[in-house]
Amino acid sequence: MSPPIPPPPAGWTPELVDVPAYLARVGIAALPGPTAAGLRDLHRAHVLAIPFENLDIVLGRGIDVSLPAVQAKLVARRRGGYCYEHNTLFGAVLDRAGFEVTRLAARVRLGASFVRARTHMLLVVQAEGRPWLADVGFGGDGLLEPVPLEHGQTSRQGEWTYRVVREDGPWNWALHARRPDGWVELYGFTLEPQHPIDYVMANHFTSTHPLSGFVRLPTAQRAGPERRLVLRGALLQETAPDGAVKEHAVGAGDLDAVLRGRLGIGLTDEELRRLEARWPALVSP
Repeated sequence: MSPPIPPPPAGWTPELVDVPAYLARVGIAALPGPTAAGLRDLHRAHVLAIPFENLDIVLGRGIDVSLPAVQAKLVARRRGGYCYEHNTLFGAVLDRAGFEVTRLAARVRLGASFVRARTHMLLVVQAEGRPWLADVGFGGDGLLEPVPLEHGQTSRQGEWTYRVVREDGPWNWALHARRPDGWVELYGFTLEPQHPIDYVMANHFTSTHPLSGFVRLPTAQRAGPERRLVLRGALLQETAPDGAVKEHAVGAGDLDAVLRGRLGIGLTDEELRRLEARWPALVSP
């Protein structure tokens, strides 16, 4: 049985979204109606079109998670972003399409032996009488399509498989991904709705605190139906569904081909030059 979802708090500003510009960015002709198929199509188009990256942090600019700033970056400038940027934009588009959207927060796990802070943003979306977990901002390991928020429900997406698991307590949930050696926990979350200020606070930690991995190392990632590309520091990994990984060292001279070419990040010439100049320091142990 699906859980009841609390109503979302006020404070979101979906009227600020330039819907035609967003649709052109993700390659969809028109905004779909609030159906399960419409949600799936928007989710998949967003993930395949807009990459995950933290390069503004390592360039010293920081991250502005206000909707106008996110739209200017991910849509107009054709850059990527991380979870707060992706899901802020996507949630606003879903609002405009007529979906009921609840913004949530999660603790990333990925094998961690300790409790991490709630530094990931995700969405629960109502469509055709069912709640769906939607998340376009987790990067290379993330969902291509939404997953029904039902215990044990699995979802095959291209060559990847995910499931949602209900844990101890009435409000505790987790998202798992299946790998060749078994299931791995991506993150755990509750259904407590978040306010805009909650993401401002979490984004401040994630983009400035020395304990944050996004401060310590540049990353750029792209999910696809048949492969995952993840650049962390000086190493580019291309992962196949059978777990086979191809690794490539990335030097400053490779950044144009990797970031603009393979990962589709719309860096300006000036941004690329700054990254090239700082690359040895950014990726050194």
